[in-house]
Amino acid sequence: MSDDCNRTPFWQRQPRLPLDIQRFLQARTEAALGDPDARQVLVWPTILGAPALRRAHPDGVPEGELLAHAARMLGSLGHHDPAAAWGAHREAWPTTAEAGPTGWRPAPAWGAWGPLVSLRCGWELAALTPLPLGERYPLACGVSLFNHGLFHECHDALEPLWTDARGELKDGLQGLILLAGGYHHLQQHNLSGMVGLWEEALGRLEPCGGRVSTPWGEVRAEAALDLTARRLDHGRRMDGDADFGPLWALDRPTWELA
Repeated sequence: MSDDCNRTPFWQRQPRLPLDIQRFLQARTEAALGDPDARQVLVWPTILGAPALRRAHPDGVPEGELLAHAARMLGSLGHHDPAAAWGAHREAWPTTAEAGPTGWRPAPAWGAWGPLVSLRCGWELAALTPLPLGERYPLACGVSLFNHGLFHECHDALEPLWTDARGELKDGLQGLILLAGGYHHLQQHNLSGMVGLWEEALGRLEPCGGRVSTPWGEVRAEAALDLTARRLDHGRRMDGDADFGPLWALDRPTWELA
C-alpha cells in the first residue's frame, strides 16, 4: 500500500452530502467502475473544484490552464488529447461545468461543494488509475477503494460482482460489502447502522477467517476483521452520545488482493 494511501483524507468523520451531490458523485463513480476508459470523468471535477484554482480564477479557469492540469492525469489513463477529451466530457456530462467570464467553473449544482467533490474525485482517481485492467479490474477497484478509505465507493464496486455471484462466493462478497458499509457508517458517526452492518459482516466472514476466494483472486481481510471485531465490541457498549474517538484511534483496516 502506498504512502499516499496510508495518509487517506477520508480516515475521519465525513459530512452528510446533499442528495444532488451524492448523485453527482455516484454517476461518475459508476461510469469509472463500469469501464476503465471512463475513469477520465473524474479528472475534470478534481481540477475545477480545487480550492487553489478557484481562488486564483473565481470567474473561471482559463481553458488552456484547465487542459494543462488535465494532461498529466489523462496521460496516466492513456489519453493524450486533453482538448478532445474535454469536448467529449462537456457533451456527455453537462452538469460538470459552466462557462464563466474568464474560463470554466463548476456548475452551480455542485459548485458550493467544490472542494469536497474535488478531493473525493481526485482520491478515487488515485485509487483506480494504477489498477490492472481486464476481468480482475472490478474486484481490484473494490479493494483499492476500501484501502483509500472510500468505503461507499467500495460498496459500489463490489455490488455488481455480488449480484451475479452464487453460493459461498456471494456470501463472502456480501460480507466484504457489509464490512465496508459499516465503515461508511463510522464515517457518518451512525452508531446503529455501523453496529448492525458489522455484526452481519463478521457473521459472514469469520467462518472463512476473513479470506474470500473469488475467480479474480483472493481478498485477504484477516487484519481488517480483527480490527472490526474490536471496534464492534466497543460500539456495542456505546450509546448515542458516546465518543467515537476510540474507534478512530485503532489502526485503519485494509485488504489485500492476492
